[in-house]
Amino acid sequence: MAKKKESTASVGDFLGKLISFRNSLKLIHWSITGRGSYEAHISLDQAIDSLIDITDRLVETTFALKGTVEIVIPQTAKPKDHIKYIEDYYKEVESQRESLFPETFSQSIIDDIQEAIQQLLFRLKRLE
Repeated sequence: MAKKKESTASVGDFLGKLISFRNSLKLIHWSITGRGSYEAHISLDQAIDSLIDITDRLVETTFALKGTVEIVIPQTAKPKDHIKYIEDYYKEVESQRESLFPETFSQSIIDDIQEAIQQLLFRLKRLE
């Protein structure tokens, strides 16, 4: 029973960090300026919109499997280096995905999260 509570808490932490990550993208979106800022602004909005739907799918399927999971959203701040922050978050998702979400359909949703992040990184790094 303790193992299940620990696992459920870890899933809740993951979901909270996902929501915090999405919120941090909005903070970046509002503050980005300079050359290429319009493209970055649009790219961030696209990623945020995608992640809203994807997050909802992951939370709902997780609740269907595990029951209501306590989600605590960490404090969200605008990162100093947004590219590194986004890359690091991608790596964090990659490192936790299989242990927290072993079902193939959950893995598919995680794939969508990672795809949205990679598309955002492409746009931010290459499209100015």
